[in-house]
Amino acid sequence: MKIDFEKYADGLVPAIVQDFETDKVLMLGFMNAEAFELTENTEKVTFFSRSRHKLWTKGETSGNSLDVKEILIDCDKDTILIKANPAGVICHTGADTCFEEENFPAKAQNGDESSFLFELEKVIQSRKENPSENSYTSKLFAKGINKIAQKVGEEAVELIIEAKDDNAELFKSEASDLLYHFLVLLAEKNISLADVLETLKQRKR
Repeated sequence: MKIDFEKYADGLVPAIVQDFETDKVLMLGFMNAEAFELTENTEKVTFFSRSRHKLWTKGETSGNSLDVKEILIDCDKDTILIKANPAGVICHTGADTCFEEENFPAKAQNGDESSFLFELEKVIQSRKENPSENSYTSKLFAKGINKIAQKVGEEAVELIIEAKDDNAELFKSEASDLLYHFLVLLAEKNISLADVLETLKQRKR
């Protein structure tokens, strides 16, 4: 891959990092030729710090690294797009991204709608294992099983109430809330969605 590092006076090109699985934009950094070479060779995202004037690998102190899955260069050869799997939260504030977004899947992978639930399950599990003070999911886990179970009950009641009306959009919204909180409950109980599906399959047999 040929990148025009000389296009900018400081020899740095912008590098956008996107979550490989969810498509969320995680952060923006800058790379010189050496940082880019290290990123390619180690498969760990490495930037050049403009404030410290040195190379730094994401996660070298926090452990929240960015594992490279794919590298793309734009048509002008002066911007890098890196698709990576994050190991934990990305922003120094504790947020999932540097744009204060929760890093949930934006779409199903490969057009398979059922895969979305499994991707969402992985994100929820990540919130459990790598808590973030800006994550609603992490806050739920911090409150414990009683609060999580209570939320599932509340969402179920709200869904039942909406079922009696004719507003399809509100019904879908409440159904989504219930499904999300159900997945959180499963994670808290250390039971996977696959475990539940297998139980259903056994009943069918």
